[in-house]
Amino acid sequence: MLKFILSRAATILLISVLCVSVFAQNMPSGGSKQNPASIAPYKSGYAPVNGLKLYYEIYGNGKPMILMHGAFGAIDMFAPILPILSEKRQVIAVDLQGHGRTADIDRPLSAEGMADDMAALLKYLNIDKADIMGYSMGGAVAIQMLIRHPQMVNKAVFVSAPYKKDFWYPEMNAAMKNVGAASADGMKQSPLYPLYASQAPNPGDWTKLNIKIGQLVNQNFDWTEGIKQIKSPVMIVIGDADGVSPANAAAFFALLGGGLRDGGWDGSGVTKNRLAILPGLTHYNIFASPVLANTVVAFLNE
Repeated sequence: MLKFILSRAATILLISVLCVSVFAQNMPSGGSKQNPASIAPYKSGYAPVNGLKLYYEIYGNGKPMILMHGAFGAIDMFAPILPILSEKRQVIAVDLQGHGRTADIDRPLSAEGMADDMAALLKYLNIDKADIMGYSMGGAVAIQMLIRHPQMVNKAVFVSAPYKKDFWYPEMNAAMKNVGAASADGMKQSPLYPLYASQAPNPGDWTKLNIKIGQLVNQNFDWTEGIKQIKSPVMIVIGDADGVSPANAAAFFALLGGGLRDGGWDGSGVTKNRLAILPGLTHYNIFASPVLANTVVAFLNE
């Protein structure tokens, strides 16, 4: 069991936001990939977008898809499923603002700002339209990209990401209140800090990252009206023991027009959107699950 010098609530948040237990099993302390199923990108680099030098890696060939990690994470957290996701498509995995190999800049962390970064990245790569997939914080970015830049999105996958703050379980919201400057030193005892320190252009920004993430996750939000305007096909994915309840995931699906009627013998009642509640998965391990990857690929290939 991981032992952090943190309060119990902050420990819950740390695990719930990034799924440390699984991520740590796939990463050595130095930060390089060691999962036997992992693959190397055929291209990587830094894109100058909105004042950032945004780090990205490209895997596979085919239709493009942007892949976005959760808070305190990096591209590396998806190493176990990248071979599946990139088998028949081009996966553009990113380190979001202040994470991994992307240095922070003087602006708050926000789903809206990072969504604008993804739109700018597509323009930099000369891609008019792409699929998008985001987990947790990255899922919030994916939601905002569909709201702010719908013309650039083919299909979208939101993994473990609600559209309302109160859709998180109460213990999740309570834990988020403990993230900030006071949590930074204790979190250095986790596997996350060695990874961050080995990748970050400015490792001294660790405390600032904790502060910014604390500010981000404690903001109230309700994107109901924006969700109602979404036209692209969407898949909502959670684990059946996630940080969001199946009932709230179903409410998200219903807001997109799904699950409101019988599908019918001819399938006429089936919408273009999908809801997947994956058995036995939690907010702590869903991002690395082959079940997630295969579910997403099936939806994208429809």
